[in-house]
Amino acid sequence: MAAVLSLSADAWITVGVVIGLIGALVGDVGRPDLVMLSGLSALLVGGVVTPQQAFAGFSNSAVLTVGALYIVAGGVQHTDALSRLDRVLFANTARLPPLLARFMGPTALLSGLLNNTPIVAMLTPRLQEWADEQDIPASKLMIPLSYAAITGGMMTLVGTSTNLIVAGLMEAEGYEPLHLFDVTWVGIPAALAVIAYFVLGGHRLLPDRGTSAPAVETELDENMFEVTVTAQSPIIGETVAEAGLRDLGDAYLTHIRRDAQVLQATPRLTLEQGDVLAFNGRLAARERLLRRPGLKRTLPGGDGRQDDPVRYETLPLYEAVIAESSDLVGATLGEANFREEYQGVVLGIQRENEPVTGPVGTTELRAGDLLIVEAPSDFERRWSSGSRDEFYWVAPRDGRAPHGGDDADEADAADEDRTARAPLALALTGSMVLAAAVGLAPIVTAAFVAALLMILTGCVTAAEAQRALNVQVLVVIAAALGVGKALETTGLAQRVANGVIGATEGFGPVAALAALYLTTNLLTELITNNAAAVLMLPISMATASTLGAPPTAFGLIVAIAASASFLTPIGYQTNLMVMAPGGYRFRDYARVGWPVTLLVMTISVTIISVLWL
Repeated sequence: MAAVLSLSADAWITVGVVIGLIGALVGDVGRPDLVMLSGLSALLVGGVVTPQQAFAGFSNSAVLTVGALYIVAGGVQHTDALSRLDRVLFANTARLPPLLARFMGPTALLSGLLNNTPIVAMLTPRLQEWADEQDIPASKLMIPLSYAAITGGMMTLVGTSTNLIVAGLMEAEGYEPLHLFDVTWVGIPAALAVIAYFVLGGHRLLPDRGTSAPAVETELDENMFEVTVTAQSPIIGETVAEAGLRDLGDAYLTHIRRDAQVLQATPRLTLEQGDVLAFNGRLAARERLLRRPGLKRTLPGGDGRQDDPVRYETLPLYEAVIAESSDLVGATLGEANFREEYQGVVLGIQRENEPVTGPVGTTELRAGDLLIVEAPSDFERRWSSGSRDEFYWVAPRDGRAPHGGDDADEADAADEDRTARAPLALALTGSMVLAAAVGLAPIVTAAFVAALLMILTGCVTAAEAQRALNVQVLVVIAAALGVGKALETTGLAQRVANGVIGATEGFGPVAALAALYLTTNLLTELITNNAAAVLMLPISMATASTLGAPPTAFGLIVAIAASASFLTPIGYQTNLMVMAPGGYRFRDYARVGWPVTLLVMTISVTIISVLWL
C-alpha cells in the first residue's frame, strides 16, 4: 500500500492515461490511432513527457522500417508476383489435412519474408474462390490461414511490425537490438507446431458453416426487386434525383437496365421509357412504387435475367472487407456518402457469420464487415488491398467482374506489363532480406532502399506506394512509443517489474518470463498487438535488469506474445480480415485458439529459456 501511495503525480497521471487507453481500445470508442494520440496528448499536456520524448516515436527506425516494408509488399502484390504459387498452394483435393499442410506451410514462409497482413489480403479471396470450386467450407480454411500468417510472422524480424517495434525500441533505449533471425529460433518450431496441430486434429474444432458464399447473399433473394418505366410514366425525361427515386428510406436504387446496358443510377441520369429500375430494400417499397403512375412490375423470364434475384443482370459484384483504419468504421453508408465517394452501391452487409437484416444504408459499419458491392469494373483496381486504409481486400464475387472497352483493354495491357516485373519485385525483396541478414546494411536501410527501388523500377507507382502505407498503424506505433516512454520515466515500469518478480519469487527467471508472456498475450487479445508490445516492453526490460538476465530474452518474449493472438478476432488484424469471409463468430476463435495459445507459449518460453537464460 505504501508503495502505491508513494507514486508521483506524473506516475498517477500515466496510470490514468494507460487505463483510459486500454478501456477505450477494448470498448472500441474510436479509431486506435486517434485513441493513442489522445493519450499521448494528455501525457504531453500534463508534463509527464517532453515534446522530444512524446514525438520521438515518429522518427524511430521501427516506424520507418514498417512504412518501407508496406511499400515493398505493395510492389510484390501489384506485380502479382505470388500468383505462380497457386499450383503449390491449392491442390485438386477435398481432403482437409493434406490441403491445410499444403497452403499453411507456404503462407507461413511468405509471412516470414514479407509483412503478414498483405499476405493474408492477397490469399484470402484466392482461397475463398478455390474453396467455392472444391465445395469446401471456407470456415475450415480461413482461421488456419490467419494463424499460419501470424506464426510465420514470428520467423524473422521483418515478418510483422511487432517484431520491428520491439527491436526499434530496444535499440532506442541503448539495448542490443534484436537481429533478423533471433526470432527464428522460436518462429520456425511454433509455425511447424501450429501446422501440425491443425493437420493432425485441430481442424475438427473448426466450425462447418457450409460453402464460402457469404450468408448475406441469401438476404438478396428478399431485398432485390425491379420495376419498369412504361410509356405513360410522368418521370420520363426527369433525372433520378428529380424523380425522387434515389433513396426511398427503406429501399434505394442500385442500377438501371436500359436495353443491353447496365447503368449506374447517378442522380443526374435521365430516365427513359423501358428503363428497368433495380432496387435493394423492403418489398413494401416496391408496392409503393407500383402505385405510382407509369411504373409496373418487371416480370421474370423473357428479359434476359434468371429467376434468382442474386443473378440479376447487374454491374459487376465485389466483396470488400472494411479495414480498421477505414473512414467507414463507425459511420453509415449514407453518412459516408458511399455511392459518390466509392462509386459503388452496397447490396448487403455480412457481419461475422450473419447478414445484417436492417436497412444497409442506416447500419453503422464496423471493421471486419464484408460488403457486397455493385460497381463498375474498375472498382477492384481503385479499391484493391493496396489501399489498406479503406479495405483489407477487394475481390470480384464469383468472377463476375467483366472487362471490356478501350479503357479496360488499356488497363489489362498495363497489368501485363506490370506482371512482367514480378521477378524483379521478388529479387528486390530477396536482396533486402539478404542485405540485412549478412549485416551489409541495417534493416531500416535495406527496407528503405528496396522500397525506393520498387517505385523507381515501376513495380509500384508512387500513388500505389502512398496507398500501401497503412498510416493508422504507423501513427499507433509512434504514439504508443511515447506512452511507453512515460511508463519508463515515471518509474511505473520498474514498479510493475518488481511486482512480477515478487509474484514469481522462488521460481527463477523462467517463471518471470512465463508471467510476462501471459500478461502481454492477454493485453494483445484486448487491444492492438503493437500497443501491447510497446506498453509491455519497458516492464519486460526492467524485469530483465532487476534479475540480471539478458535483455534479448525478455525482448523476444514480448515480441512473440504480442503477436500470438489466437483467442479473439480483434487482437491481430489478420484474424479480423478472415472473420466475415469464413463466417466466424467471436467465440470460434477462443474454441480453436486456446490449444494454439498454450502450444506457442510452451514452445516460446522453453526455447528462449534454453538459448538465452
